Amino acid sequence: MLALILSSHAYAQGGQGHQGGMHKGDHHGGMHGGELDAATLKQFFEPLPASIIDEKKNETLIKLGRMLYMDPRLSVNDKIACNSCHQLNKFGVDNEPTSPGHEGKRGGRNSPTTLNAALHIAQFWDGRARDVEEQALGPILNPIEMGMPSEEAVVNKLKKIEEYQDLFPKAFKDDKDPFQYKNVGKAIGAFERTLLTPSRFDDYLKGDKDALTADEKRGLKKFVHMGCATCHNGIVIGGNSFKKLGLVEPFETDDLGRYEVTGIESDKHVFKVPSLRNITKTGPYFHDGSVETLDEAIRLMAKHQLGRQVGDSFIRDVKAFLGSLTEKGKE
Repeated sequence: MLALILSSHAYAQGGQGHQGGMHKGDHHGGMHGGELDAATLKQFFEPLPASIIDEKKNETLIKLGRMLYMDPRLSVNDKIACNSCHQLNKFGVDNEPTSPGHEGKRGGRNSPTTLNAALHIAQFWDGRARDVEEQALGPILNPIEMGMPSEEAVVNKLKKIEEYQDLFPKAFKDDKDPFQYKNVGKAIGAFERTLLTPSRFDDYLKGDKDALTADEKRGLKKFVHMGCATCHNGIVIGGNSFKKLGLVEPFETDDLGRYEVTGIESDKHVFKVPSLRNITKTGPYFHDGSVETLDEAIRLMAKHQLGRQVGDSFIRDVKAFLGSLTEKGKE
């Protein structure tokens, strides 16, 4: 991470104008012919793996997980499913600033996408869940979200549903009692591990230089050169670190972020860096869904995280690059 920060800082100091214009010397910072070279790309980014779960071996578990993910009967009034806030036909979100729960009340944070989430360092904006298996269990018992009163109530409800009477024993055949609350999380997590969205950018990282347009390549170069890749790097272009919102210039928010989990003073207003995969499709933006457009999100990130004022050309080009992160075939 230190190497990434230093490299990105060197890029940001290497001639980037405040309006997003590039330093004219393409030989600086690993740039050749208007593109970043392979070594620079590899330093910051990594393509999605083909798979992170053995889908054949876990076929029954994944089938159960998908059913649970889509099932509103996991909520107290049979109306809210995981898919209500993390809609698979909307890139794993609901495009709402914050999501309504079983009584229509809204939480304080934006519902992040479940797509590629299994590759994140932790789950939720504050990182309070270790993985997707643990995360899946939280909203079911949350009084605002799905509202189930207890783990026991969830298990008793599932035991009475005919499909689950068959699927749970098959998925957890080694368990003396397959109907355990933790197994709900295991199944949903297994399903979410299949939700990978390879993009044209992955093809580009693998050597297909024609996978991106000229505008997208220019945006990628500006993205790295400005320093955006300091935080948005790795497999999911983010999701692998926690950063203070308002790192350089304060950002007004009452949300204490990770501090609510750790109690550490320096974690106030610290959030997990979101993944930028499918980002053009998953607005509104930021932890509270307060930023409606991607253009504004780019401008605010440059201002508050990097202390830079960027113009329309920078925003246009970076937005073009971000479009290349959308799942292939769904752009």
